[in-house]
Amino acid sequence: MTATVAVLAPQVADQIAAGEVVERPASVVKELVENALDAGARAIRVEIEDGGKALIRVSDDGSGMTRPDAELALSRHATSKIRDAADLIGVGTFGFRGEALPAIASVSRFELETSPDGHTGTRVRSAGGKRGGGDEAEDVVRQRGTTVTVRGLFFNTPARRKFLRAQATETRAVVEALTVLALTRPDVGFTLTSDDRSLIDVRPTARPIERVQALWGRELADTLVPVMHREGPLEVRGFVQRPAQAKPAGRKGYVFVRGRPIRDPFILRAAEAGYRSTIAPGDRPSLILFLELPGDAVDVNVHPSKLEVRFRDKFFVEKVVEEAAKRALAALAAAAPLGEPAGAWFPASGVGSSGSPLEMFPSESRTPDTGHLTPLLQIFDTYILCQTDTGVAIIDQHSAHERVLYERAMRQLTGDGAPAQRLLLPLTLELTPPELDAVDANRELLRRVGYEVEPFSGRAVVVHTAPNPHSRFDAERCFGELVSDLAGGRFGGWANRLERFAATYACRAAIKAGQRLEPDELRELVMRLFAATLPAHDVHGRPTIVHLPKDELERRFGRA
Repeated sequence: MTATVAVLAPQVADQIAAGEVVERPASVVKELVENALDAGARAIRVEIEDGGKALIRVSDDGSGMTRPDAELALSRHATSKIRDAADLIGVGTFGFRGEALPAIASVSRFELETSPDGHTGTRVRSAGGKRGGGDEAEDVVRQRGTTVTVRGLFFNTPARRKFLRAQATETRAVVEALTVLALTRPDVGFTLTSDDRSLIDVRPTARPIERVQALWGRELADTLVPVMHREGPLEVRGFVQRPAQAKPAGRKGYVFVRGRPIRDPFILRAAEAGYRSTIAPGDRPSLILFLELPGDAVDVNVHPSKLEVRFRDKFFVEKVVEEAAKRALAALAAAAPLGEPAGAWFPASGVGSSGSPLEMFPSESRTPDTGHLTPLLQIFDTYILCQTDTGVAIIDQHSAHERVLYERAMRQLTGDGAPAQRLLLPLTLELTPPELDAVDANRELLRRVGYEVEPFSGRAVVVHTAPNPHSRFDAERCFGELVSDLAGGRFGGWANRLERFAATYACRAAIKAGQRLEPDELRELVMRLFAATLPAHDVHGRPTIVHLPKDELERRFGRA
């Protein structure tokens, strides 16, 4: 009886492996550039033609290979990265399986040139995985490093070649693949040319933000703020975008684990959770996050292209990433598009440290220890100007008060509620049917911020108590606008009901643009803003503060 199970021929097995590793020209570029980085390259040059379908050439100045290693490199599962299964735990290199080169060679006309010392070199050729010109490698003279040339990708598998996209599409994929790797190693120079046209040319740098600027331009780089946070064994660093610049489309989201680029939408969502109450629903900030943790806390051997990893404690990682983003946004630099402040702007001592929120503008007393602030100036009855250590801060009084009231309302909604004053003459208000439904649905939340409401007759309600967040507060107008917003679904994209209610209340209860404030009230507001958790943004994602550096002023006046 004929056996139905057979061991596949090595060439067939290589082409199957190529199907997992080599999806398109960008996959080839990724694998070859990762090999170059693993070899210690400091400069990597990539050339492509016809989107990589006709030619891919990757040259590096890394360690190179001897002749025996070069010949063995085209064998499946031949690798210099690991020796046994234990080495898979905490592997620190991009590659480790020994599948990339034989897989690429099996579906292309392949040539490898390499030299470990810049004197003796080796050239190995193959076509469709078959070595040409006998099995002997050739001697060549070349500089230290390796050059891999791939021509006619999928020439021997026409069915797969048909699935390649247009030249422009494949070229964009190659640019993206090299961009991601360039982000991981700002200390390495990268160049990419497509049909003799330069697409990427970035020099080595010690500052990651300079690499971002070189890849995408200063316009994006200037919207990013640095992230640096450690909790337990996990360190999170990188960049997050200021909320005011977040847009529904066009965002850049990159996650790197132990220097390896991965795809993990849950990590990006965790970082976005740190933006809660600072961006509009649907907006997506750009995020570039590097996660460093012990090797035994993450498994990198779970995806054919190593684009996914498995964390030992995924929930812990997501929690730390969220906290890292939140702390970065809490820094005052997060809302300073005109310049970055150096050091703290104001001392935080004596600001709301008792744990119980004080009234914003009480008539009988002020927040203590505000005398050390520099003089404040209100302009256009809307903006507050004050001197900082490094320039001038311009504060939007409505946005600032909105942030303060939002965070206080959240404490009230999740705690025992707000102190309210009973009205001598209760308010009787006529509401529309949708507004009546909104009052009924949010009655308890209204009570917690200070409004005690009960039905009266028909479409009327009676308001017995009201909050008093500041001396200029109009309880009737705020209640009407708040109920109207709730009925109309304002902030309806916010998933959390308490946050949605608090944002609506804060927007309506805050002091308005055009209201003149007394000097002590200006100080009170500024001190409370800087005591907030996220002082740099209001609930709409707009900046509360713009910082104009002293250096810029001196440049404008010709003093620089």
